[in-house]
Amino acid sequence: MKKIKILALSILMASAATAQVKEHGKLSVQGTQLTDSHGKPVVLRGMSFGWSSFWPRFYNAKTVKWLKDDWNVNVLRAAAGIEVGDKGKTYKDNPEFVKKCVTNVVDGAIKNNIYVIIDWHSHNINLEDAKAFFDEMSKKYAKYPNIIYEVFNEPDEETWPEVKAYAEEVIKVIRKNDPDNIILVGCPHWDQDINLPAADPIKGYSNLMYTVHFYAATHKQYLRDRADAALKAGLPVFISESAGMEATGDGPLDKAEWQNWIDWMEARKLSWITWSVSDKDETCSVLYPSAGSEGKWKDKDLKESGRMARAYLKKLNEKL
Repeated sequence: MKKIKILALSILMASAATAQVKEHGKLSVQGTQLTDSHGKPVVLRGMSFGWSSFWPRFYNAKTVKWLKDDWNVNVLRAAAGIEVGDKGKTYKDNPEFVKKCVTNVVDGAIKNNIYVIIDWHSHNINLEDAKAFFDEMSKKYAKYPNIIYEVFNEPDEETWPEVKAYAEEVIKVIRKNDPDNIILVGCPHWDQDINLPAADPIKGYSNLMYTVHFYAATHKQYLRDRADAALKAGLPVFISESAGMEATGDGPLDKAEWQNWIDWMEARKLSWITWSVSDKDETCSVLYPSAGSEGKWKDKDLKESGRMARAYLKKLNEKL
């Protein structure tokens, strides 16, 4: 009997861990849980690329394949730089450049049988630009179960009514083209105030989730408690950006607190993304400038945050 129970547990854990698209298919939300096409819980764990407007060199199919094969990611996040970035490389300056960066990653993810988040990486409301962008992306990719849309990376000073009204307009555009794939909605103060959508969620649409972002050296038990309360209220939560250092993206790693967050997410079967595939001189950029643009990174190319993120992903996404 014990062996049967252990085998059953292993099968369940493998189902939650591997999350390859051909095995799990189109995702949906049941209650607060992300589930696969068979109604089984799915946990996505992966990496976010840094802003496309600063680190476009990593936005290519070979880097996607390397992260899938060597880091064992089952999801990636393409962070489309909207207003901030190098001259001529932001969406405001050069939308075609940004869209090419994003589609390079999305096409690579589809080819490599993993999920991918199309992230409108902005801190401000740019409604008309966002509607045009997501109209094009949802028309292009609606038929692929790999796709997740993140309509607003991190609202900063916007109120929840403002964010909600914006999100409803963008969701309407996406749902016209893509009725089913998951949509992620941010919340005020850099995705900290998850209590606000919990009290006043968007209605009339299915397969919506709401994002929490944490940086473990800054955000501790109080934010986990707030997210637990949101889950208890029935709000589906997705951790679309996280890491082990301070909220600035710099400073020392708080390894114990990062582990607390990992344990908390795993216990609740919450999906999570680590920030970021980039080579800036800061703790959260997981690579040194020595890292090649197409993967094949050595240990010496990885900062400590990169080595730890890779170790977590290889362990937790391991096929059992």
